[in-house]
Amino acid sequence: MKNGTDSFVSLVHWPFAGSFGFNTDILATNPINLSVVLGVLIFFGKGVLSDLLDNRKLRILNSIRNSEELQGGAVERLEKARARLRKVEIEADQFRVNGYSEIEREKFNLINSTSKTLEQLENYKNETIHFEQQRAINQVRQRVFQQALQGALGTLNSCLNMNKELHLRTISANIGMFGAMNEITD
Repeated sequence: MKNGTDSFVSLVHWPFAGSFGFNTDILATNPINLSVVLGVLIFFGKGVLSDLLDNRKLRILNSIRNSEELQGGAVERLEKARARLRKVEIEADQFRVNGYSEIEREKFNLINSTSKTLEQLENYKNETIHFEQQRAINQVRQRVFQQALQGALGTLNSCLNMNKELHLRTISANIGMFGAMNEITD
């Protein structure tokens, strides 16, 4: 580094001899060459670099603007989607409430219908039992009557067979009574 500073100092103390020559000291000529090249680049490249930077800046600004527009559109679509979601949730709640009330109504109707059907079946059962009881009672009465009649006929026949004479006298007496009644009526 000291050599670099020495070279600058040596430039200041060059004698002006009127001749042109090459400086072979690399350390002394390198910074000069670099400063000349940089100066030329800055002078001539300033516009190109400025244009490149301006173009890059415009592209970045356009990208930002487009991104903001896309973001705005996305925000709008998001708000619309949220509004639709709220509307659908409200409708779903209404369907749910209506569905529950419809289920309760159907449940109540089913319970009432089943209750009425059970009541009708109970009445039909009671009527059937009453009818069967009456039929059984009538059958028993009929059998008792038939048995009593058969018993009476049996007793009467046995009594009549024993007393044929009594039977004949009863017939004669009855004929006599009919004859007397005929005479009275004539």
